Amino acid sequence: MTWQRAAIFGSSGGVGAALVRALADRGVEVLAGSRGGTAPKLPNVTPFAFDLDDEASIERAVADWADAPPDLVIVATGVLTLANGTGPERSFRHLDGETMARVMYLNTIGPALVAKHVLPLFGRDQPATFAAISARVGSIGDNRIGGWHSYRASKAALNMLIRNFAIELRRTRDQAIVVGLHPGTVDTGLSEPFQANLPEGQLTAPAESAANLLRVLEGLTPADSGELFDWKGERVEP
Repeated sequence: MTWQRAAIFGSSGGVGAALVRALADRGVEVLAGSRGGTAPKLPNVTPFAFDLDDEASIERAVADWADAPPDLVIVATGVLTLANGTGPERSFRHLDGETMARVMYLNTIGPALVAKHVLPLFGRDQPATFAAISARVGSIGDNRIGGWHSYRASKAALNMLIRNFAIELRRTRDQAIVVGLHPGTVDTGLSEPFQANLPEGQLTAPAESAANLLRVLEGLTPADSGELFDWKGERVEP
């Protein structure tokens, strides 16, 4: 698949910034979205501002895209450790309602609101892809060790929404693809507190991760819509 115009929500993060650069290097026109509305000064890259905590800002950001909608949208936002230092819970004894709600909002509701405003822009008879960064730990069937309750639950919910959106979109836009992506463990601020005990070779540089994810997306067809794929292109069970 060859994309003409891409929109990256979360372009200031490690994976998001790497996706912007990788797509720009390919000559794709890139709309790079962040809270601050800034982006790398690269050919073909145009910044835009949005805030997951403000749905109106998402609506405003995409308002000008109707005449030339992106054919690739990637939501590269997400949180594992909150800004106040609260990390993933290792036991149900550590659960806190406000923390759970915040993680669920950032990892599940925010991407869903982006989808709400972006998916209607896709052409009815034209290929287009919507992808959200998810995680293997959101797989219920693959869960063997438990823990990380809010993060797992938020990604499991995101995976369900991806399936829902794919089913709904198939009725009117059968060339569209909606998928979740598991990038593996990427060397970013999100994973930094948990890198010390990783086996050698398991940590991936952002540029390599971006290349992996784009390769996976290039190989998908509408029959794959609604699924979660890892960075190798292998399907992750729900």
